[in-house]
Amino acid sequence: MAFQQGLSGLNTASKALDATSNNIANASTVGFKSSTTHFGDVYAASLAGAGASQVGIGGNVSAIQQQFTQGNLTSTNNPLDISINGAGFFKMDNNGATSYTRNGQFHLDKNGYIVNDQALKLTGYAAQSGIVVPSTPAPIQISASDLPPIETGTSTSAGFTGVKANLQLDSRKTVPALPWVAATAPLYTPDPQSYNYSTALSVYDSLGNPHALTMYFEKTATSGEWQTHFNVDGTNDTYVTVNSGNPLLFGTNGALDATTPGSPMNITIDLDAVSTALGTTNNANPTMTFDVNFTGTTQFGSAFGTNRLEQDGYAAGHLVGLSVGSDGVIQGRYSNGQNFAQGQIVMANFTNPNGLQSLGSNQWIETSVSGPALVGAPNTSNLGVLSSSTVEESNVDLTAELVNLITQQRNYQANAQSIKTQDQVLQTLVNLR
Repeated sequence: MAFQQGLSGLNTASKALDATSNNIANASTVGFKSSTTHFGDVYAASLAGAGASQVGIGGNVSAIQQQFTQGNLTSTNNPLDISINGAGFFKMDNNGATSYTRNGQFHLDKNGYIVNDQALKLTGYAAQSGIVVPSTPAPIQISASDLPPIETGTSTSAGFTGVKANLQLDSRKTVPALPWVAATAPLYTPDPQSYNYSTALSVYDSLGNPHALTMYFEKTATSGEWQTHFNVDGTNDTYVTVNSGNPLLFGTNGALDATTPGSPMNITIDLDAVSTALGTTNNANPTMTFDVNFTGTTQFGSAFGTNRLEQDGYAAGHLVGLSVGSDGVIQGRYSNGQNFAQGQIVMANFTNPNGLQSLGSNQWIETSVSGPALVGAPNTSNLGVLSSSTVEESNVDLTAELVNLITQQRNYQANAQSIKTQDQVLQTLVNLR
């Protein structure tokens, strides 16, 4: 019987050596999870019940379980190298077949899909017009198309429309020496003595062409009143019509008077006239109409200052880079300074990750033992967060594995010795005369 017991011991020790050797071989494999070998003893079944002198008939491997503990995170220079900090797996698509992985070494294929080294596609939620729309997860495809321009005053995603100007106008200033004179020539530069302050910013037409919008502020003889004048690209100021909101009126507290005109101020720009004056051709919308919002502008006894000056339009832009947030949202960076969401990575977790079946290449599939995949966005429920430009190292502890290797080698030698000893006992019996 000792032969059988020793042989089972050799088999279990060999399996343990295999698992340990596999761990050591994958000590540098990104996202690899180490395995541990579980052993069980074996006893012969007895119809008469267990006796006090029952001797086991060897051992076996009861399970080889992977340890889904967190590996260390290492920085890289690739924004599509993504690590999971916490629980969860990436959900991958292989022509309709689903698998799961912790290896976040991704790149773009020729069609713009985010894939791993085995050409499996990373899945997530699609984005429409820069807004992520949660739905059935699908392979994430990065659009290489140029971002179309947005005309100033027409944005639906900037949080405001038109122009926002937050200024400080010096209440101590006097009325300009010269009155503002309406322009008569196509190209026009106002006399600096006809206004107190000016500031400018670029606005964009329907084709994304920038136009310099200059605002001039003229203090009047009326207390708290400032006239505002505009011109575009240095052309005649009559090409800009102030439809409402002029002048700016301030109360005795220095803030805009909410009961009187001033903010917002609505203007219309005649782009055809501007183009003619400049001798250029512009096929954009012939007019632009938008609000100039002066909310927050003050008139205090301090120096003039431009606190905030922004508008909601932008020129066309092409994709220059990608970034991934901790929430899995993939942002496209464009040459016009805009960021637009391209999609959101989803994650999956399981009630029993040890029930997953390994496919190799750090890929697993769900089984009845693992339970169904629980899919959601990063940092929701029990899912971890993502870290861009990092990878998760193997969780193999080389020192511990080398010690295990020595221990299992001794176990193998001991079992071999038990077979040798049994052989010697039998040889002694054979040699009896």
